Amino acid sequence: MYKWRCFMALNETDKKILKNLLEDARFSSRQIAKKIGVSVGTVLSRIKKMEANGLIKGYSAILDQEKLGYQLTVLTEVTVSRGKLVEMENEIAKNPNVCGVYDITGLTDALIIAKFKSREDLGRFTKYLLSLPYLERTNTHIVLTTVKENFRLL
Repeated sequence: MYKWRCFMALNETDKKILKNLLEDARFSSRQIAKKIGVSVGTVLSRIKKMEANGLIKGYSAILDQEKLGYQLTVLTEVTVSRGKLVEMENEIAKNPNVCGVYDITGLTDALIIAKFKSREDLGRFTKYLLSLPYLERTNTHIVLTTVKENFRLL
């Protein structure tokens, strides 16, 4: 069953607030208000509205994964038995090395983005995937160079 998504219309003030939060989520409402030329009350009410509508899901630090030892980024295409895609995606998404699981179009059913500290960790993950009952095939790509990796869009 698919969920219908309602998109929240953003005005220029909302966009400016979000750009500032994406730059540094530690900015106070007072700092943001001063930077964009509106009242603190406006910033607070807009942020609360965006949180209530689910546009702002939370706040977090952005870590340098390579400095934490995650030297390998992989993209793994998977092909799954008919009717078992959602079940497999939910199982794969539980793995702590998995950063993203996407339904995709094309010759395969899903794409997994994951990060690993070593080839051995990647090998264990690949064997884990191949042990799943409805997973038919994988095709893993190892990232050689990351030119850009930023999911903070606006």
